[in-house]
Amino acid sequence: MRIEVHAVGRLKSGPERELADRYLDRLAKAGPAVGLEFSGVHETPESRARSPGERCREEGARLSARLGPGTALFLLDERGKNLGSEAFAERIAALRDGGRKELVLAIGGPDGHDPALAAAAELTLCFGAMTWPHQLVRVMLAEQLYRAATILAGHPYHRA
Repeated sequence: MRIEVHAVGRLKSGPERELADRYLDRLAKAGPAVGLEFSGVHETPESRARSPGERCREEGARLSARLGPGTALFLLDERGKNLGSEAFAERIAALRDGGRKELVLAIGGPDGHDPALAAAAELTLCFGAMTWPHQLVRVMLAEQLYRAATILAGHPYHRA
């Protein structure tokens, strides 16, 4: 199953980008052994619309246009469900084992996700109750995707 990260906004060069790239490179190397192929990060610019609702709709439409039929969509949002690493890995494995071909994990813009997009998502996740800057969310998501691959492989990286 292909995995893509979709992010509103661009992650500039610096320590956050280097760390995210390090974990995504590890995912790309470890994933194929457990049926996961990392297909990259797609960055889309923040909308310049006047209202938050318009911005969310515009950003959501850009993401929706990229989703092929049958693509699973996980959104990252502070109001989402807080899963442990093993449960996250299990959700990914269930999609893979159920024959899904692609999973897109989306980090929204500063105004969040369009409600229509949230309704279409199979899962909305959060990394705790605190609000995190987008660049750190990208790092945490990259690490958790790599961790999921190691959990599915039975690798000792993840020690519960």
